[in-house]
Amino acid sequence: MSGPDANPSNISFKAILLLLAAVLCFDVMSIFVRILAASYTPQELSAYRNVLGMLPSLALLIWTGELRFRAGALKIEQWQLALWRGVVVAFAQVFFYSALAQLELATVATLGQTNAFFVVILSVLYLGEKVGVWRIAALFIGFAGVVWILRPGSDAFTMAALLPVGAAACYAFAMVSVRKFGPDTSNALIYLYSSIGSAVGAIVLAFFTAEFSPIHSLFDGLLILVMSIIGGTGVLLMMIAFRMASPSVLAPFWYIGILTAGVFGWLIFDEAPLDTLFPGILLIVGAGALIIWRERKRT
Repeated sequence: MSGPDANPSNISFKAILLLLAAVLCFDVMSIFVRILAASYTPQELSAYRNVLGMLPSLALLIWTGELRFRAGALKIEQWQLALWRGVVVAFAQVFFYSALAQLELATVATLGQTNAFFVVILSVLYLGEKVGVWRIAALFIGFAGVVWILRPGSDAFTMAALLPVGAAACYAFAMVSVRKFGPDTSNALIYLYSSIGSAVGAIVLAFFTAEFSPIHSLFDGLLILVMSIIGGTGVLLMMIAFRMASPSVLAPFWYIGILTAGVFGWLIFDEAPLDTLFPGILLIVGAGALIIWRERKRT
């Protein structure tokens, strides 16, 4: 966390960079999920992701010297909230992975941007934040770009399109709730607790809704491992970003994920989404630029 004399503009800029890195991690994870979804259920992939996804938090604990197996060393206040965050993320992942198996990457990414609205709403209701007219305007500009990209009659308006929206709501809670923890609480410990909650929740969901199949090949096992580590790293980066800056400041930058997911979908899966991305993507990027300009004007 930052010191009392830290420049708020610099903190926001660093948080934005971390969030963009998290978006890239989620894009790569989505590619792997899309490939693996041909052989494994979303519930299976979520369970694997959450169990193996604890590795980044353990690595960070070792790197920071916080991994000490003695009484009290791994305890945090509000541990119940940390565990429940993980359970909510487990539901989000099942929704998200199910959407990836049925919709184009760009469509999933676009509908996932509704989390910006859930973030702002929860920031007001759950955190009691004040959201100014500029941030609200940026969100509406970005949403106009989303609507322009979707367009009536596209395959986004199917029942499957509700899945990324449900995932967005769950992820928004995970983003906003990290600001309930004190500044001295370790990022790695929060993530470790949340990872445990996610792993337990995902395994229970998979147990009651699907059957585990054996991993078919060493290559599949490698893909699952890399997918889990990259996804876990993305969640860790996202959590740190949302502890550094206000969720309503960071929310519009999720819109960049539409562009990156569209590019990956085009290059890897030949989905050719560019015709639907423009000119809406210009509004989405413009919303992020508006937030950056406003944050600089305030300092």
